[in-house]
Amino acid sequence: MPEPGKKSASAFIKKPRSAEVPAGSAAVFEAETERSGVKVRWQRDGSDIAANDKYGLAAEGKRHTLTVRDVGPDDQGSYAVIAGSSKVKFDLKVTEPAPPEKAESAVAPTSLEAPEAPKEVPVTATELEENVSSPEGSVSVAQDGSAAGNQGAPDDPIGLFLMRPQDGEVTVGGSIVFSARVAGASLLKPPVVKWFKGKWVDLSSKVGQHLQLHDSYDRASKVYLFELHITDAQATSAGGYRCEVSTKDKFDSCNFNLTVHEAIGSGDLDLRSAFRRTSLAGAGRRTSDSHEDAGTLDFSSLLKKRDSFRRDSKLEAPAEEDVWEILRQAPPSEYERIAFQHGVTDLRGMLKRLKGMKHDEKKSTEKKLEPAYQVNKGHKIRLTVELADPDAEVKWLKNGQEIQMSGGTLPWPLFHSKYIFESIGAKRTLTISQCSLADDAAYQCVVGGEKCSTELFVKEPPVLITRSLEDQLVMVGQRVEFECEVSEEGAQVKWLKDGVELTREETFKYRFKKDGRKHHLIINEATPGDAGHYAVRTSGGQALAELIVQEKKLEVYQSIADLAVGAKDQAVFKCEVSDENVRGVWLKNGKELVPDSRIKVSHIGRVHKLTIDDVTPADEADYSFVPEGFACNLSAKLHFMEVKIDFVPRQGYEVKGDSVSVLHKDKPPKIHLDCPGSTPDTIVVVAGNKLRLDVPISGDPAPTVVWQKTVTQGRKASAGPPPDAPEDAGTDEEWVFDKKLLCETEGRVRVETTKDRSIFTVEGAEKEDEGVYTVTVKNPVGEDQVNLTVKVIDVPDAPAAPKISNVGEDSCTVQWEPPAYDGGQPVLGYILERKKKKSYRWMRLNFDLLRELSHEARRMIEGVAYEMRVYAVNAVGMSRPSPASQPFMPIGPPGEPTHLTVEDVSDTTVSLKWRPPERVGAGGLDGYSVEYCQEGCSEWVTALQGLTERTSLLVKDLPTGARLLFRVRAHNVAGPGDPVIIKEPVTVQEILQRPRLQLPRHLRQTIQKKVGEPVNLLIPFQGKPRPQVTWTKEGQPLAGDEVSIRNSPTDTILFIRSARRTHSGTYQVTVRIENMEDKATLSLQIVDKPSPPQDIRIVETWGFNVALEWKPPQDDGNTEIWGYTVQKADKKTMEWFTVLEHYRRTHCVVSELIIGNGYYFRVFSHNMVGSSDKAAATKEPVFIPRPGITYEPPKYKALDFSEAPSFTQPLANRSIIAGYNAILCCAVRGSPKPKISWFKNGLDLGEDARFRMFCKQGVLTLEIRKPCPYDGGVYVCRATNLQGEAQCECRLEVRDSSVTRMAPRDG
Repeated sequence: MPEPGKKSASAFIKKPRSAEVPAGSAAVFEAETERSGVKVRWQRDGSDIAANDKYGLAAEGKRHTLTVRDVGPDDQGSYAVIAGSSKVKFDLKVTEPAPPEKAESAVAPTSLEAPEAPKEVPVTATELEENVSSPEGSVSVAQDGSAAGNQGAPDDPIGLFLMRPQDGEVTVGGSIVFSARVAGASLLKPPVVKWFKGKWVDLSSKVGQHLQLHDSYDRASKVYLFELHITDAQATSAGGYRCEVSTKDKFDSCNFNLTVHEAIGSGDLDLRSAFRRTSLAGAGRRTSDSHEDAGTLDFSSLLKKRDSFRRDSKLEAPAEEDVWEILRQAPPSEYERIAFQHGVTDLRGMLKRLKGMKHDEKKSTEKKLEPAYQVNKGHKIRLTVELADPDAEVKWLKNGQEIQMSGGTLPWPLFHSKYIFESIGAKRTLTISQCSLADDAAYQCVVGGEKCSTELFVKEPPVLITRSLEDQLVMVGQRVEFECEVSEEGAQVKWLKDGVELTREETFKYRFKKDGRKHHLIINEATPGDAGHYAVRTSGGQALAELIVQEKKLEVYQSIADLAVGAKDQAVFKCEVSDENVRGVWLKNGKELVPDSRIKVSHIGRVHKLTIDDVTPADEADYSFVPEGFACNLSAKLHFMEVKIDFVPRQGYEVKGDSVSVLHKDKPPKIHLDCPGSTPDTIVVVAGNKLRLDVPISGDPAPTVVWQKTVTQGRKASAGPPPDAPEDAGTDEEWVFDKKLLCETEGRVRVETTKDRSIFTVEGAEKEDEGVYTVTVKNPVGEDQVNLTVKVIDVPDAPAAPKISNVGEDSCTVQWEPPAYDGGQPVLGYILERKKKKSYRWMRLNFDLLRELSHEARRMIEGVAYEMRVYAVNAVGMSRPSPASQPFMPIGPPGEPTHLTVEDVSDTTVSLKWRPPERVGAGGLDGYSVEYCQEGCSEWVTALQGLTERTSLLVKDLPTGARLLFRVRAHNVAGPGDPVIIKEPVTVQEILQRPRLQLPRHLRQTIQKKVGEPVNLLIPFQGKPRPQVTWTKEGQPLAGDEVSIRNSPTDTILFIRSARRTHSGTYQVTVRIENMEDKATLSLQIVDKPSPPQDIRIVETWGFNVALEWKPPQDDGNTEIWGYTVQKADKKTMEWFTVLEHYRRTHCVVSELIIGNGYYFRVFSHNMVGSSDKAAATKEPVFIPRPGITYEPPKYKALDFSEAPSFTQPLANRSIIAGYNAILCCAVRGSPKPKISWFKNGLDLGEDARFRMFCKQGVLTLEIRKPCPYDGGVYVCRATNLQGEAQCECRLEVRDSSVTRMAPRDG
């Protein structure tokens, strides 16, 4: 198999796919990125797409959506989505819309066709899109539009979800199921799942007839299934929904939408079916054979001329429009005539329908607001409605208060500092810009007398830390200021020290400051107690920094050195200390030196200088610098160089006899130094300083001065040591020297010669200036020569980058090598600094010099990347910093696992189970290692090669009977953590456990299933070794392939794929181990629809009434009969209408029949499964005779209906708010009408004007006007008549309104 090529990682975990969309509809493309906050761009044909009326762009967490509205042929083409370096292309293909015939063919058949009633079968989301017009059925929405019955898990699980609920569509009155699957293999407890509508509405509190929540667990695949069932969907069911799943340490959520479509009518429906009274769902139910809709006609079956009543013909659409056109234009006085002309008898239904149609004509808005909107804080939102009348006046309300339009009569759009009101044709738009939490409210759009409401939820994004805190190193008494920057101005932050929040009450020590997005924590004078870890925490994370407070200590970077200068020269003493704010005094022989015109003292930063011009012999002394406030003294000596000159007169006198003659005598050259000779004298100079060699000379005639520098060229064998070589150097090598002539009079290195002296100057001494300098003076009389050795000392070279080792939880070991060059002075020690990787601020770790070449650094924050560097220090000063070390992160090993238990033991295996350690640390968990050893032995054996990520393990191939100890360690990049060891040794031997069935509670009662449904009965059991399981039915072993038994080591399952009535009965399951057993009995009842009632007959006919009677059905479907449905049909139209529903008796009277018509009757029976497939019907019609028979009313004996008063509904205790009217209600019966009296704490309230008493149809009401706390107490209502007396009482509590206003607002 070829090796796959290396592929770059994509930023998308869910990519949009190409789609084929009919023209005029909307196309939606979704993409999901690996992480939230990623900037995503959508393109069409290489050009970026911006949000407008055509395109809608939405981003929610990781999900990004592109919506193309009102798709047309111009929208067809290639699209792309880009995130970072990832780009995904997809195509949009636009097809022609489906012809009307297809839409009409999808509509349910008319009532005249009376088709067989279809069963409610769940369809997939794809089928729903292809046949939206079907008003019935159940829709199950799952991942990728698959049906809920699909048990396959998706290939790419995200978060906790194996399958997320997807968007769905349903027609009014239909049903839909949203499914979510969660993997349960790694969960110790079942996950907690919550369903929400909108932002806050928890659907668990709305569970009822039309909304149900179901959950189940598949033990085979270890998958939890959670379902949201919405039945009888209404328009208010549409909107956004959210499913949240949470475990102990994980959380995941998913948003989805439900769209509810209005039921679509058909062009070939007759007028009767169009105006039939249907159920509340609005999706006309259909039954089999001639059983039609259970509703009654609104009169529309008679809105035709009598000659058009044929079962095989259909009404023409123009006739329907003409009838209603006549009704709309006619005055109410003409309704009766029009109804008679068209054969209308149900005038009430006609008026009701006509009123509804006129109400629809007065509809003010064509498109209303959505139930809810959501927007991120700082973004803008548009609320749009579409009006039926473009000239109608529109008002916008926020929490019931009108939003005033600044601008008065200005033309649209009107601009407001916060709101923008726009009018485009019939559309009215309210735009809210820069949404804040104050805009989270309920909004209303008022058009005339009609209102439409919505709720706006403002989502506040998390506040992120854009610039983190910096570590700080200060001295005692210094000011400390921590600064961070967040992503939003005015955000709330918390400051913590060592995990404890710093409160505003500590302002005497800490000061908190806000400057836009910057936040500061200020400590004016630091103390050693302020040292620690400081953190700033926001809603989006936190940042940590360390504060180190050192005792005040002065460090000398460069001390003053001894000087030797000649007369009239300049002497400069210079020193450098660590604190630039330190002042000090200069002493001469222990006395303070007073500056004057010749002696100057300067202080620049950390450098202190003493300068003495024109040095004289009196300046030779001991000089000292004493820093103020520190027990420190820096001393040096000034040596005065005397120039010794041997005086030889240029001319002499010679006397010969009596005459004196003047003789001229030349003088040989001479160098006048304190240390003349061939032995080199060493002159030390600090690199960067000025070197000046002032050499006095003499000679007559004036000598010539030559300066030379000895340069070493190399070595040769058989030569002695160099001049400055040590005495023990070998003589087998020969040094070769060369001399460089120095004669420049300008530049950095120059020579200046006068009559009596020669001056050699080096500006800014460097390492190359070091060596032996030879001064030679010559004249005709002779020559003189002196060797001077110059040594240049400097700070050491920067050491190499330090190496990090032994990284721990908050410490590490830093090692380094000495610098390659020590600067000519021995290295006194080292200084170590560290910083966070993303920071630019280095923090010093030591004040005392480190003498060793390693150091253990502590007090670091786990999980934060650091870098280290080192300085070398000698007598001259501190070197440049070394290169930074490789970044490293202090990470400690995890803690020990918890709750290590032995779950099961067999003859060769032991099953262990544990929980993750309480402390994981920044390194996370790589896995666990399991070891065991014999009792009394110290040698641990690895039970598993490598690491396991699971928190359980089955250790196999163990010696039977051995007593073993087990231990488990957690591992991460820092290594293994401490082990957890079981407390007692485990004996590897099967344990005999008595068999026991654990019958679930729902199986302890009769189990009812419908015919055709699957039966899956799972019964857990215990027992070791594995018990033998036996099933029987009615004492006989189970036989046949229809009932299957599946057994596992821990449970047994009885499974019937399709239940039948013969499967009903008593089942018994037995688990047995040797001579021990346990039994359980289950009662299974398979139910079906009942058969129709029997022997229906007409008992009696009188007036407008018919008395019917029938017998119960022969087959009740193996369950109780819930009732009967009675229907009637006019012989002329044979339209069936329900007369009675859920009727319990087997005889009834049908009233309000029309005189002169003939009627058929039929009866359906009902049980818990449904109604019978067929009905019992009368064979011959029953005719209602016309008047002509004198009706004699029956004579009844007068009865005494006197009755003592009694309360059918007593008073109830109440708690009300002061200042708001309150009402106490109860109901009483009695004959004659009782007299009512009200009392409060025994006092009659009849005379008190603050109380109003009402009595209507036996309902008694006491109104308390604006009660105060003193109106609380016991209220009594007393009813009295001739037959007796009765009373009831209640307690009224009046709460103060001020307490109520302090309660938080709900939701």
